Amino acid sequence: MRQLLRVVADKDIENDKRQRDYTYIDREVQNNLDGKGNTKSTEVKTYEILEIYGEQVQRLIEKDDKPLDAKEAAKEEEKIQKIIDKRKDESDDDRRKREEKEVKDREDGRKFVREVADAFDFKLVGTEQVGGRDAWIIDGEPRPGFEPHTKEAKVLSKVHGRVWIDKGDLQLAKMDIEMLDTVSFGWVLARLHKGTRVMLEQARVNDEVWLPRHMTFKVDARVALFKGYNFDGDQEYRDYKKFRSSTKIVGMGEVKDEK
Repeated sequence: MRQLLRVVADKDIENDKRQRDYTYIDREVQNNLDGKGNTKSTEVKTYEILEIYGEQVQRLIEKDDKPLDAKEAAKEEEKIQKIIDKRKDESDDDRRKREEKEVKDREDGRKFVREVADAFDFKLVGTEQVGGRDAWIIDGEPRPGFEPHTKEAKVLSKVHGRVWIDKGDLQLAKMDIEMLDTVSFGWVLARLHKGTRVMLEQARVNDEVWLPRHMTFKVDARVALFKGYNFDGDQEYRDYKKFRSSTKIVGMGEVKDEK
């Protein structure tokens, strides 16, 4: 079971790299909650995710499922244009430093993902269809004696959950994880509290990659011991479109695919 999860972790790393070959739409719904868990307010934002000179960029295109007004749209286009201009004028040395940092960040992410297989005791509990495909259902509980090799992996001892592994592709089809205890991290003393929960479902795209389709979450957090955040919501990912390496920026934030 542990070896299976290692294979899945490696495939997930490859998926993360391939996601950068796609533009897509990300619709985010956030319900801000009061102390009793009742909704105080709801925000809905929809973004277009673009790739500009190797950088993944969000462009806000809708609020509350309505197009932005002219002023807001112009502000978003200005933001995109600033990124384009910055990258166009980037020196070779600055580009090299940025790319080296991106490589390091991705490698740090790979190390964390690979530790997941060693951090839990796994149990096969059944099979189920996810997205019309057969998947194994596997529960994971923190493994006593686990010693993390990265600072980020320390959180794994306070998490448990369930994963659905696609039988055909050995890919992560679905994941449901929950915090068992409060976790502190970062120099600003941010805390994620017990009960914080995330569920992610992925889908097969273009018969070559598995990418996020839907995510739900419930977050209870505090930052710098003062500001509390209590919210839930979901994100929907859709309209994945692959672009070629020859994609060019041709105007104010406009992306043109060369066929």
